[in-house]
Amino acid sequence: METFTASVKDVSVDFMPINGTDYLELYVSNAKQAAYFYKFAFGFQSLAYAGLETGLKDRESYVVSQDKIRLVLTSPLKSGTEIGKHIDKHGDGVKVSALWVDDAANAYSEAMKRGAKSYLKPEILEDNEGKVVRSGIHTYGEVVHIFIERKEYRGIFLPGYKPWNPEYKTEPVGLKYVDHMVGNVELGMMDEWVKFYEEVLGFKQILSFDDKDISTQYTALMSKVMSNGNGRIKFPINEPAAGLKKSQVDEYLEFYEGAGVQHIAVATDNIINTVTELKARGVEFLQIPGTYYDVLGERAGTIDEDIDVLRHLGILVDRDEEGYLLQIFTKTVQARPTMFFEVIQRKGATSFGKGNFKALFEAIEREQERRGTL
Repeated sequence: METFTASVKDVSVDFMPINGTDYLELYVSNAKQAAYFYKFAFGFQSLAYAGLETGLKDRESYVVSQDKIRLVLTSPLKSGTEIGKHIDKHGDGVKVSALWVDDAANAYSEAMKRGAKSYLKPEILEDNEGKVVRSGIHTYGEVVHIFIERKEYRGIFLPGYKPWNPEYKTEPVGLKYVDHMVGNVELGMMDEWVKFYEEVLGFKQILSFDDKDISTQYTALMSKVMSNGNGRIKFPINEPAAGLKKSQVDEYLEFYEGAGVQHIAVATDNIINTVTELKARGVEFLQIPGTYYDVLGERAGTIDEDIDVLRHLGILVDRDEEGYLLQIFTKTVQARPTMFFEVIQRKGATSFGKGNFKALFEAIEREQERRGTL
């Protein structure tokens, strides 16, 4: 298990300002087919390409985007590569969570002096469209954060990529930005990584859930939510808790063979329209029992949406002191029962759907039971 040593304790100031999520890079077994899937099913648009045509010999990457979300889908072009070894061990999954910063060299320096493990020393990438500075550090499992400074770059994505404009295009489904990204870590490691994000990156813990909050008759987990200074980056971190049967985090850790990104939550301004379109394109969601909606009005209060429509689509609702949110979770999107997506619409709420945990986890358990892993 990875640990770190932090030498600087003062996190009273935001010593590492982060503007937002720059991109997420997934290592996948077939980037070309994965790009088609995310375009057709999730409404992403073709953006950029790097591979043999741009001088790369060992890998290729397709970049797809929707509003502020960018996914980089990368596959190896030969055997024996680090990318291939990653896929062989973990299956398809998130390798890079890239963070948009104003000064990538300074972000690296601040992280390193606070105990981070280096992944990429600051380097400059240049082409005719300008330059990008990037650097990187390791986090849980084999996930890395790359700091991206692009204030002097005018190109389509990054130096080394060319525009990708195939004839096939699809319409967006209304996805706007990455709301949060959830990591699963091994038993006993959640607090270690909470400490890492606090001391190395200057994040704050904004919420905490224990096994009393997140449990069913059979399984449980614990979670703490970390957020950066401006609140644009939120990383819930989960670890398993004792239960009668194998929890979803245990299942993830078994099939991913280690810690990693469990799900990516993407925001929309109209979840009813977005989910209706996603379902029409074949995206599968977890099924919520109809009884959940029988008392929804009492639990969530007055909402703008028609409860019968939410029942039909399987959309969950939860309220906090600031307002309410609507959310829904896909089934896993690759062969292994590991990573999935959440679609979320916030109407004032800043929480993460605590009131939905029981219904959600029971739905996940039904999928585990079908797989024979519960």
